[in-house]
Amino acid sequence: MPNTSGNGTAPTVYVVDDNDSMRRALQTLLGTVGYVTAAFSCPKEFLAQFNADAPGCLVLDIRMPQMSGLELQQQLNLMGAIIPVIFITGHGDVPMAVQAMKEGAFEFLQKPFQDQDLLDRINQALQRDTENRGRLAHLTETRQKFDLLTPRERQVLAMVVAGSANKVVAIDLHLSERTVEIHRAKVMEKTGARSVAHLVKMHMSLGTDHP
Repeated sequence: MPNTSGNGTAPTVYVVDDNDSMRRALQTLLGTVGYVTAAFSCPKEFLAQFNADAPGCLVLDIRMPQMSGLELQQQLNLMGAIIPVIFITGHGDVPMAVQAMKEGAFEFLQKPFQDQDLLDRINQALQRDTENRGRLAHLTETRQKFDLLTPRERQVLAMVVAGSANKVVAIDLHLSERTVEIHRAKVMEKTGARSVAHLVKMHMSLGTDHP
C-alpha cells in the first residue's frame, strides 16, 4: 500500500499528460493500487492548483504543446519545489530526459514501459519525498531555534563554533568570563544543543546564509 507522509497525510501522485488515453490509463492504474491521484492535461492546469507543501510526486510527459514537461520542471525549480519528478519519454526524447535528470528529475521511463516499473519508481519517489520533507522540517526547526538568539548570543555562538575558549571570547567581546558562560549556556538552552560538537553540527547545517 502507498505510504503516508510523516504527518499522516496520504501523498498525491500527480499526472500531467496531454494524451487523454494515456492520462486516463495512468490514473486508472494508480487508483487500482490505492494511490491518491490528480490528473491534468497541461502544465498550466497543474500549476494552478499545485501546493508545494503537500506530499507527493509528479508523473510528467516530457513533450507537450504550450509548455513542455522540461519547462514545467524548470518552473518548479524556480518555485523551490522539492516534489520528485518522473518523466515519461518517447525514444526521441532521451536527450531531453538526460537534461531533465541534470536539473534534478528523479527518474525517467521510456515508452513503452511496464506498469510495475512505473509503480516501483513512484514508490521510490514517494519515499524520497518523505525523506526530503523530513529533512526540510528538521532544518526549519533548527533555524527557528537559532533565530531566538539575541545579537550578543550570536556573537558568542560564532566564536564558540569557531573553537574559541571562554577566556578568548571574553577578551574579544570585552566581557567577563562569567558573562560569557551565561551567554553560552543560553545558546545551548535555546538551540537544544547537547554538546558543543552538536551545536557546531546544527550551525553548519544552516549553511553560510545564517548568522
